[in-house]
Amino acid sequence: MSVNRERNQRRTASDEDHQQPEDLEGMLDLLRDTAADNDAVAIGDVLDSIGRRSFGPVVLLAGLVTLAPIVGDVPGVPTMMGLIVLLSVGQLALRAEHFWLPAWLLSRSVAAKKMRRAVDAMRKPSRFIDRLLKPRLTMLVQGGARYAVALACGATAMLTPAMEFIPFSGSGAGLIWTLFGLAMITRDGLVALLGYCLTGGVAAIIVTNLV
Repeated sequence: MSVNRERNQRRTASDEDHQQPEDLEGMLDLLRDTAADNDAVAIGDVLDSIGRRSFGPVVLLAGLVTLAPIVGDVPGVPTMMGLIVLLSVGQLALRAEHFWLPAWLLSRSVAAKKMRRAVDAMRKPSRFIDRLLKPRLTMLVQGGARYAVALACGATAMLTPAMEFIPFSGSGAGLIWTLFGLAMITRDGLVALLGYCLTGGVAAIIVTNLV
């Protein structure tokens, strides 16, 4: 058995051991736990916590990091999260069993103290949002519809370099990914519809500012 095959088997076992978040507060709990006993939190650490087998949690992570107070305001963060989304979209299209990311991207980190403060700031609104989420219009987030969601997320990711120069537009990308991520993990098609509408609006703003 090759070394690569052994690594893949260990990674599969690791992903099966982790319970993926079922709502927004569940994701925040995972982020808080990852930052609890560390001085810095790397992207790879968080992905190891949520697993790398499902598109929903990965894109939700990218959205929350981009939206997070203090963390998301750092220049380059929207583009870095966009790269994660874009790579994940490509591998979803190829039906990869696990999402692979380059080591230099996995090693990028943020101070754990900042992460804890950001998570705590989002805790109260997350409880309100979770009460609104429920399975509905599931045909918009299951089966082939997942690829339409991925396409919208990927299109937004491709615009993130331009967003670095347009005030507050990066938050728009973060909100889009958060909506689609929540739609996928809660099977809420209505939230996906909101994500599509916001995608069109943010794209229009970017094009208008660039032309």
